Amino acid sequence: MHTFRPVAWFAAEAEDDTSWIQRLSAEEVAGFDAALAHAKTIGRTLLEMVPDDFPLNAAARDALKRAVDTTQDRWGMCLLKGFPVHRWSEDETRLAYWGMGLHLGVARTQNRASDILNDVRDVGSVYKTTNGRGYNTNASLDFHMDSCDVVGLLCRRAARQGGESKVVSSIAVFDEMRRRRPDLAEALRGPFYFSYQGAQDPAQPPYYCCPIIGNHAQCFAMRTNRKNIVAAQRDFDEVPRLSDEQNAALDLLDELMTDPRYCFSMSLEPGDLQLLNNYVTIHSRTGFDDYEEPDMKRHLLRLWLAVPNAQPLPDNWLEYFGDVRAGAVRGGLRGSHRSAAFEAYEKRQAAHMGMTLREWTPMAFSATAA
Repeated sequence: MHTFRPVAWFAAEAEDDTSWIQRLSAEEVAGFDAALAHAKTIGRTLLEMVPDDFPLNAAARDALKRAVDTTQDRWGMCLLKGFPVHRWSEDETRLAYWGMGLHLGVARTQNRASDILNDVRDVGSVYKTTNGRGYNTNASLDFHMDSCDVVGLLCRRAARQGGESKVVSSIAVFDEMRRRRPDLAEALRGPFYFSYQGAQDPAQPPYYCCPIIGNHAQCFAMRTNRKNIVAAQRDFDEVPRLSDEQNAALDLLDELMTDPRYCFSMSLEPGDLQLLNNYVTIHSRTGFDDYEEPDMKRHLLRLWLAVPNAQPLPDNWLEYFGDVRAGAVRGGLRGSHRSAAFEAYEKRQAAHMGMTLREWTPMAFSATAA
């Protein structure tokens, strides 16, 4: 049984101790190439594929397992380098990444369109607007967590300039809040309301309640996304107003997340796979300038994953995550277009990974009753 050991870390420690960075060997790369060659002959859609359709050798399987295990330990993050995206086409990269995901966990839907494998690239969208999503812009992003156990970003193309990834230990910033302002740290345990930004299931209200710091006795978990808290305050009159103490707590959290003592920056290079544990790390990205040529533009592929060795979650996060048991299939943004093919994939993949899957029902609690 996995024991959960994420700990607080500082930017200087992540710079000095690079045990969270792993590099693929030639044997491991060959395993991914061979699996891709096989998958191309199958002719199945992504949601029809099973792990045997992307048959990895033992070395490649072990590389993926080491990487996801690293996200559940000290750092809460892993950077796995060396995927041969320079010789994989865009379609091949997409197929290979989905195939890797079949060996990592259960993919979650990510947006209003219920997409399972998202393109992170600038398509001219606007970030800070109603229902805006940052992954389709070149804007600098606020610090946030994604709605899943582990978010994976496979870098296919880097920007001409900028687009640095920023990662913070949520344990470290909360420890500092407790030291500096214990009253504001405690305020993060109260109810906060977030906008779904239009990505909810049609059966759900357009917002949800989730304390920033959960109530689990053993396993630390934080969830924050101030942009969506602000949107809920702006767009929904029935949502309780933030108290002065809650606003002050969010201000202090913002201050600490950008503090260079805590904020670690890394530049993702083509062939890098970044995996982040969304309960013990917070992430953002700097703005970027892109190339003019379409196939040179910054392009990352994003998977949201529920993984079998993930920690239990706080009971008071149940409304948002749908299941709080360790290693359960949970999270994601359901959107409006979840298909029968996705439901079949989800059940099949959960069984393959040995993960529990609860039948979904909307767990919305009235804001006026809070």
